Amino acid sequence: MTPHQYIERETLDIRTEELYWDRVIGFCYSRLRERAPVLFKMLTGRRVSGLLGFLNYDLFMGGRLLGLARLAQKSGIDLSECCDEPLTLATPKRIFERKIRYWQCRPMSEDPADIVSPADARMLTGSFCDTDALFLKEKFFEYEKLFGQDKDEWIDAFRDGDYAIFRLTPEKYHYNHVPVSGTVRDIYEIDGTYHSCNPAAVVKILTPYSMNRRVVTVIDTDVPGGTGAGLVAMIEVVALMIGDIVQCYSEDRYENPREIHPGIFMKKGGPKSLYRPGSSTDILVFQKGRVDFAGDIMSNLCDRRAKSRFSGWFGDALVETDVKVRSSIAARKRDGTGTAILTECSLNL
Repeated sequence: MTPHQYIERETLDIRTEELYWDRVIGFCYSRLRERAPVLFKMLTGRRVSGLLGFLNYDLFMGGRLLGLARLAQKSGIDLSECCDEPLTLATPKRIFERKIRYWQCRPMSEDPADIVSPADARMLTGSFCDTDALFLKEKFFEYEKLFGQDKDEWIDAFRDGDYAIFRLTPEKYHYNHVPVSGTVRDIYEIDGTYHSCNPAAVVKILTPYSMNRRVVTVIDTDVPGGTGAGLVAMIEVVALMIGDIVQCYSEDRYENPREIHPGIFMKKGGPKSLYRPGSSTDILVFQKGRVDFAGDIMSNLCDRRAKSRFSGWFGDALVETDVKVRSSIAARKRDGTGTAILTECSLNL
């Protein structure tokens, strides 16, 4: 299959991603989906997805056969970042649900205007406005469906806004962190399927992220102590073999996790939730004209050196940037001119 590449932010190096279960995913989303749709529907349902996750991460023999150090090395996991002693991380599940010393190894900008990445992930940006060069014709999700039924307030609030997609691969640190400071206006869950986040699956299934089960949190940042970027929606999307999204906001490292509810003030950079093992996706949605994305991430989108599976899907370069949790990925609008328009490539397809 065609390789999938991304850009490492710190070095600008082109990296080729080792896609987990790539051949299996490719088979399921082509032949199985076409020839056995009932079986395919079962595969992407909650029960079978949970069973696959249990077999792969709870009963998976890789940790025992390879040994902890080799499993971590093979997956590119730095065990020195972990809060717990490496020997206590005895199973793949415990490795993938690890806590890290993020306050030391994931430093955060002190600029109150900055918006930070919610996860260690591979990031794309786009726009819902069809006059913007970043308009992607809703291939990742259908706008109205993304927020769920009977949510006209949020559908209207974010119309023609901008978004960022953060794709977590299985070896990544799976805690999500708060990307902005502000007061929670709403939080709710939308039921759905468990489609894979593998790029091969995403390009086969139209608008997969608005079909998967997800949790939507709307944060008002135009409050005292807030980031000042308007309303921000953080949407946590499950995927194949993801068992659950555990909400566990904490102001002080991982201590005293609190229930998230409307009215609670959340500080930027703290842990918000945990994905059970597997690949998964975060989406941030911003109101129109309220943020500027980081220049390097915008430039990387159309870097033709990288062979991205998304590029062929859209007919033009569309390349992810590997970002660290709590690193600056955007800032609140300072000059009122709106998100910068790409000049070297057009994604208005």
